[in-house]
Amino acid sequence: MKLKVEQALNLQIDREAYSSHLYLSMAVWAESQGYSGTSKWLYAQALEERNHLVLFIQYVNGRGGKVIIPLINQPPQEWESVQSLFNQVLEHERFITDSINEIVAICSAEKDFTTLNWLQFFVNEQIEEENSVKAIIDNLKLLGNNNMYLFDRDVFAMRTQASVQ
Repeated sequence: MKLKVEQALNLQIDREAYSSHLYLSMAVWAESQGYSGTSKWLYAQALEERNHLVLFIQYVNGRGGKVIIPLINQPPQEWESVQSLFNQVLEHERFITDSINEIVAICSAEKDFTTLNWLQFFVNEQIEEENSVKAIIDNLKLLGNNNMYLFDRDVFAMRTQASVQ
């Protein structure tokens, strides 16, 4: 594995680990605020990010690279509202999309077409992630500050439906 690609993948390992912790922290906050549907959505998201982390680790190992298990920075613990929380989720997913795109660019420059092909799953995954969060934010905007109970009841079902499509 080319050094630049290995370094980029190790950086993504760090980012996937942080993503999992961020969503776990958000889930804990939502649960403590009584938003059980939102917390379930975020717990599932945290697990999905952890799975992505493992996929990156296994890929680097499988290609003969050296994995560096990162020290994980502590994520925030509090949010003003469910709306601000999901706004941060979208901002974070856009950051991850940019990160994946940076790796794609490095793989192209390094002519590592095997990794480039492998990354296509994550390119597509990020499109789905951003669209899913945008749909949640759109629903929150429609509701305003009213009917948070209905939103919270339905948000986990939104994730389940998005997974099926």
